[in-house]
Amino acid sequence: MIIKRVTNKGQIDTIENLAYEIWYQHYTPIIGKQQVEYMLEKFQSVEAMTEQIKNCFLYFLTLDDNVPVGYMSVELLSKTLFLSKFYVTEAERGKGYGKTMITYLEALAKEKNLNKISLTVNKYNTGSIKMYEKVGFVISGSVVQEIGEGFIMDDYQMEKRL
Repeated sequence: MIIKRVTNKGQIDTIENLAYEIWYQHYTPIIGKQQVEYMLEKFQSVEAMTEQIKNCFLYFLTLDDNVPVGYMSVELLSKTLFLSKFYVTEAERGKGYGKTMITYLEALAKEKNLNKISLTVNKYNTGSIKMYEKVGFVISGSVVQEIGEGFIMDDYQMEKRL
């Protein structure tokens, strides 16, 4: 398995394709098709990701035998690595990719002298919450955010101290 920092449009295109595959499958039962479509366009389109990268978000593509199996995105804050996006394809979940990706982020955070990793996760995304807890994250709060078009994100805040 290789984790590569995203540096070109071809890689961003690959992530957009992964996002569409993962989001429709995983999130439609949780938040509905309309919100999935809205969030993909707003946060995971090539244009949105290109803008995020310009604004200091780092994207990483996870490959196994040169086949994309997941991706993640982080923002480096003053004392925290904020994990903005963290996804593995359905066929590859439960095979250790998530744990390896978290280990990679822990090393990145330590390299940048950051003392914790934080994230938000949908309160009904129970499988992901269990995975985060398994690798050492704890629920530290909750937040409800309006994201436009009448949609909200109803999330737990989670963190892992390093």
